[in-house]
Amino acid sequence: MSPNSWTRWPLRESLSREGLSEVRVWIGRGVRVLVVVGLMWATVAGRAFTGWGLVAAVVGMALTVLMFRAFFRTTLARRLWPSLGLFLLLEATAFGYSLAGATTAAIVLWCACSLNVMERMPLSAALPCSAAALAAYAVVNTDNWLTTTTTTAGLALAGYVVRLDAEARGNAQRLLAQERAARSAEAETAALAERGRIAREIHDVLAHSLSAQLVHLEAARQLIQRSTDLEADRARILERVVACRGMAREGLDGTREALSALRGDMIPIEDFLRRLTHAEGAQLHVRGEPRTVSAEAGLAVRRVAQEALTNVRKHAPGARVSVQLEYADGDVGLEVRDTGGGGVSAELGHSGSGYGLLGMRERAELLGGTLESGPGEEGFVVRLRVPA
Repeated sequence: MSPNSWTRWPLRESLSREGLSEVRVWIGRGVRVLVVVGLMWATVAGRAFTGWGLVAAVVGMALTVLMFRAFFRTTLARRLWPSLGLFLLLEATAFGYSLAGATTAAIVLWCACSLNVMERMPLSAALPCSAAALAAYAVVNTDNWLTTTTTTAGLALAGYVVRLDAEARGNAQRLLAQERAARSAEAETAALAERGRIAREIHDVLAHSLSAQLVHLEAARQLIQRSTDLEADRARILERVVACRGMAREGLDGTREALSALRGDMIPIEDFLRRLTHAEGAQLHVRGEPRTVSAEAGLAVRRVAQEALTNVRKHAPGARVSVQLEYADGDVGLEVRDTGGGGVSAELGHSGSGYGLLGMRERAELLGGTLESGPGEEGFVVRLRVPA
């Protein structure tokens, strides 16, 4: 037993009705009512009080009930000295009953004080108070010494058992509250993770589609602005507009695919990369034995490929691009490599949010993978590897 267990109050969950079933609550109330009614009947039928003495006895019992309720409240509030004061008043009331001849009422009151003080107060105060109440009971009780000793020991043991039962109930209620809080936190974390996932999907789809459209629209704007003969440049401008329309259609397809991905319904990675590289004019190489990967890993490969090709289009237009998909033991890898381009205008180069590479790296790290990006032998290289 730890040293602070002597001065530690029982848990508030132990002292309150929280965790008690409705049946147990009503049984407890019924027992208390029966005890009070039985004591009042014994007092009246025993003829220990008559006339005004009987009225005083009834008032005293009513005050005793009120003092018990106050004792329950002060112990629930963990107020030591008021609780001790009320206990002493209850003991004095029991002595008053005993001196007035209401021995039964006094004995019941002492026993009730012994049980309740063991259940509701720190051991450092509960043990001496309970011992004092049981000692008073033993002195007043008129049974033989063996019966009195046995009853006193039984009451002491019952008080300790009641305390253990209350502590077990309080611990169970506290663990239940902690479990509910943990489940609530887990649900909130899952909701935040899902919001982050949706936010990444929206960013990746929009960044890939809108930035591509911006490139073509900016090229068309420059053609219109710099051209001296719009009729002669009509074909080139129309080509850019048509390409922009294709990017818009691709964005819609990407949005539908993102929704499908969020529902867990996606096409194989190789099929997606073939479509993507064909639309971008890149080369695709697949190494290893193709197999089904987890939805999270497949989604990461798709989004990183889109983001990397979008960056090539923005920052290295005209560069040759090769995409390599590799199936390894326990993971899947993606490498996007370009040969470098002829540069792009400052406006195009700084379009977008600037969080593409950061978002790709965060996506990989959330899955326990890695993402590396930087200059290669000729151009720029993006390497992804995630557990599959």
